[in-house]
Amino acid sequence: MSAAADMQARFDDTPPFEAPPFAGRDMGRATDVEWPQPDMSMVSAGRYTAPTMPAAMFGDLWPLVADLAEGAGAPVDYVAIGVLATAASLIGAKRRIQPFESSPQWQEPCVLWVAPVGDPSSNKSPALDAATEPLRGIEQDKAEAHKNQLIYWQTQTERAKAERAQWQAQVKEATKVGEATPAMPLAAVEPEKPQRPRLIVQDGTPEAVVEILSGNPNGVLHLRDELAGWLTSFDRYSPGGREFWLEAYGGRRHRSDRKSNPNGPVSVSFTGVSVLGGIQPEKLSDCLLGTVDDGLVARFLWAWPEPRRYQRPQNIADMGLLETVYRRLSDLRAEMDESGAIVPDVLLLDDAAGQIFEEWIRSNDEAGTEAAGLFKGFLGKLRGMVLRLALVAELLAWAKCGGREPEAVSARTLVAVIQFIDLYAKPSALRVFGDAALPVDRRNAAQLAKLIVKNGWERVNARDLLKGGKIAKAKTAADVEAATDLLIDADWLRPAPAKIGPANGRPRKDFLVNPSVHGGSNA
Repeated sequence: MSAAADMQARFDDTPPFEAPPFAGRDMGRATDVEWPQPDMSMVSAGRYTAPTMPAAMFGDLWPLVADLAEGAGAPVDYVAIGVLATAASLIGAKRRIQPFESSPQWQEPCVLWVAPVGDPSSNKSPALDAATEPLRGIEQDKAEAHKNQLIYWQTQTERAKAERAQWQAQVKEATKVGEATPAMPLAAVEPEKPQRPRLIVQDGTPEAVVEILSGNPNGVLHLRDELAGWLTSFDRYSPGGREFWLEAYGGRRHRSDRKSNPNGPVSVSFTGVSVLGGIQPEKLSDCLLGTVDDGLVARFLWAWPEPRRYQRPQNIADMGLLETVYRRLSDLRAEMDESGAIVPDVLLLDDAAGQIFEEWIRSNDEAGTEAAGLFKGFLGKLRGMVLRLALVAELLAWAKCGGREPEAVSARTLVAVIQFIDLYAKPSALRVFGDAALPVDRRNAAQLAKLIVKNGWERVNARDLLKGGKIAKAKTAADVEAATDLLIDADWLRPAPAKIGPANGRPRKDFLVNPSVHGGSNA
């Protein structure tokens, strides 16, 4: 018998059984005996409390962000980080940020990876839809302009074919009479077909993304409804997937030499892909701890707020304003070199901001010496994240108010970003990484505790929990037993085996629920 089968049998075997004195006459009342006060921290599994997102970094856009979240029935955090990722993707290759004039070798591209965390009922998807919806209209407008480019390309292609045919006739004639072969004229070279403009990519493999980037040099937004599949599938289709995405975060150059490409190698000057997608708490462990620790997950900005209690929206969000902001960012101009690569304008921190940033780096480095695991890696990536967020925040403020485009990042913007990082990003990362590291039995016990509270259960049965698949990670009888044992230790449950059938029949493995978890008396 396998170990799993043996544990399953433990639910069915008949042990020596005596009715516990606290069970009462019908074995079903939890109030017939005194109960200790239950440990209510079991619901949260001891995870870190969700921080409140500071609003200063969003400036005058915060009321709009709040209205969008209210309309989506979601925490404001989800919409806010969705706006950040979308804005970063629109700025893309056109702008970079450099902290100090004396450090030209340190420049950060405008690329952000953000991940909202929450249960399926937390309305992550409606929130991300609200933050990204204007991209659809902007992309459609670019597609209309693309039609004219296709007409011009077709015209030039037909002309090239005619030139080539004429040149081929000349080659034949020269060969016939023994003359030198004439050189093919440049007009006979067919032009490269222009690609359709893209702002959003969904579920793209590295090969597909490279192909899209070759015709969209400013970069794109990789929008995922669920990040878990993406984070665990980098090498599923071909090797080198993780390496490509690490390049994409850095906005580096990339060359694809795959033989399957009929047009030969594809070179991309800017692999800047901002990433936006949600993830469920139950999948954090597999995604964060079940993969190579190469710093990839440390590059994410995490947001895991408490669920928002639904209230009917009081205001209609001004989607026109959000679209105006996005269009201004999309219309930013930059020079292009001879190869068609964008030459970005570089913004510096102003003098006051530079001094503040230098002091913050020292403080953050000190905190890093005391950290460990994924959080230590996260702290190590924060220098670049602060700069990237500062660039996005400065340009978002400009796009909202108009006027002259900023040439530097102000101290005011940098202070707001540092406040966001220290008061929100760091606690959110601790919450995410700490939950991912929780033992499976602790996570299962927390989920069972939530189900008990949510459904008002006064009694639970181990077999029903296993058969119903109510606990996501509980796949065996041993998993359910470990979870119930933890809740017994926390004074949530008491064994209350109930006999069914004849007197010598097998007892059901039932548990009574402490009434205090539902707000009742514990006596």
